[in-house]
Amino acid sequence: MPLNRRKFLGNAAATGAGVALAGGVAGPAEAVEQGVAAKGHGHRPKRYSFTVMGTTDLHGNVFNWDYFTDKEFDDKDHNDVGLAKISTLVTAIRKEKGRRNTLLIDAGDTIQGTQLSYYYAKVDPITAKRGPVHPMAQAMNKIGYDAAALGNHEFNYGIPVLRKFEEQCDFPLLGANALDARTLRPAFAPYSIHRMRTPHGRDVKVAVLGLTNPGIAIWDKMNVQGKMVFPGLEEQAAKWVPKLRSMGADVVIVSAHSGSSGTSSYGDQLPYVENAAGLVAEQVPGIDAILVGHAHTEIPEYFVENKQTGRKVLLSEPLKWGQRLTRFDFELVWGRGRWTVEKVGASVLNSNAVQEDPRITGMLADEHKKVVAYVNQVIGSSTAAMTTAEAAWKDEPLIDLINLVQVETVKAALAGGEYAALPVLSQASCFSRTAKVPAGQITIKDAAGLYPFENTLEARLLTGAQIKEYLEYSAKYYVQTPAGTPVDTAKLTNAESTPDYNYDVVSGLTYEIDIAKPKGSRIVGLTFDGKALDPKAQFVFAVNNYRASGGGAFPHIAGSKQLWANSEEIRNTIINWVKAKGTIDPKVFASVEWKLTRDGTPVF
Repeated sequence: MPLNRRKFLGNAAATGAGVALAGGVAGPAEAVEQGVAAKGHGHRPKRYSFTVMGTTDLHGNVFNWDYFTDKEFDDKDHNDVGLAKISTLVTAIRKEKGRRNTLLIDAGDTIQGTQLSYYYAKVDPITAKRGPVHPMAQAMNKIGYDAAALGNHEFNYGIPVLRKFEEQCDFPLLGANALDARTLRPAFAPYSIHRMRTPHGRDVKVAVLGLTNPGIAIWDKMNVQGKMVFPGLEEQAAKWVPKLRSMGADVVIVSAHSGSSGTSSYGDQLPYVENAAGLVAEQVPGIDAILVGHAHTEIPEYFVENKQTGRKVLLSEPLKWGQRLTRFDFELVWGRGRWTVEKVGASVLNSNAVQEDPRITGMLADEHKKVVAYVNQVIGSSTAAMTTAEAAWKDEPLIDLINLVQVETVKAALAGGEYAALPVLSQASCFSRTAKVPAGQITIKDAAGLYPFENTLEARLLTGAQIKEYLEYSAKYYVQTPAGTPVDTAKLTNAESTPDYNYDVVSGLTYEIDIAKPKGSRIVGLTFDGKALDPKAQFVFAVNNYRASGGGAFPHIAGSKQLWANSEEIRNTIINWVKAKGTIDPKVFASVEWKLTRDGTPVF
């Protein structure tokens, strides 16, 4: 489809010159001069201060509400979520600093993650003729965002949904490294420029450069292949930051949907680093601060020294889902005909300390009610209650259910074809330790809670030897625990910071994971159909698109032959499967195919 350049004013990007956007330009001065000399006391330097606020990884959270539990959000740390909370924090800072001495930006992953965002992408889509305005666009417009970087999850629903969301926003979506695959020109505005009016005659020009994650090319390959490419953050920052400085930017802020650690979750599938914000600060001179996203971590204030200049670059990441708001405070001084940053600091504010802004909750009350009604639709029943509370260390029926649905779906898709006679194995993860299906009626929210991500299903071809290595890699999730020592489940999992969604169990095989052994040699007793697994045997592997594309850097899978792929979310496949079956009976499908052991003795 042709690229929409509504917000990409002029044709400057085609010539490599960039573009200055009007969004967020400050009006008449409300700035408070800090240190203007009194009469007869000499001349002190002219100073000006302003504040930049930042959010990231909002993931469709407007209300402090969990649509999967159908109640107010809460976690073990008693965090709150949502733009309604963020709005209250923003209002307080604007009151303190003066509205025109502030900017509000975001670092991406905005339109995916809750049933609210899903509803307006799929059930009542914003792309429909006379379709609704996306609740995230409504809320962010009302709060008054000045710019937002693209996140990788912006592409989950396809480019048409993203373009419609962009059209509905009153602020630019920035992505200097999201390029048109044909022309290699920016497909979105690379940056925006904002003028902060001071009491001293000369405006402060603040440039916000948006960078997104190169992993989009593999995670959303079906949506972007042949349409867009995503080169590395360091490369594109090195291209654009000097241009912004040459255009007169006094302050350069990067909004980067990329963590700070310098690591990647997809191994060597792309020649770019996934979490590159720290590398950008270190390698590209001319940046004052970076709003970090993608990693879902909390970094109040972190300085990285630029290798070329020796200057300190400030990084801050405000966790996720609207749980925190980053506050950058800039202090500038006038000298030699220009403004320069004299000092910059950052902190994060906790949204659980304030009430929701009634302007936001009231404006979107109808949308919220529609989604609550949707997720509470009854689609079937279960003969027994099931939960994932212990699924990170035990073979639980709810994970078996995901694998069963995936196996049946793949078998049906391959029926009558070349690979129909091959056995089908399946992978699944414990995405949430709080998912549950009650005994009795099952609603959409119960089924959807098993699979909170918008992953789709694929079938890949693997050998027995490859499956064994896949399982060994997955088993690194467990902390090595010698036989005879106590096992504390609170400390058993997530070794090497491996998240729950990067630990896979594989159905259709029987095996043990010996947690007393070092990683790489933990899979024992691996059998298929009652016999030792044949390393040369071929299997169809039902796998989600994130894993198949290299997410988690599991061995062999990204380079394996694709036999089939589906565009339907696995979550919807589960919902439709439950609707078709009517009643779920775990006695029919639940089995213990894997278990944790130490020297042959079961741990549980």
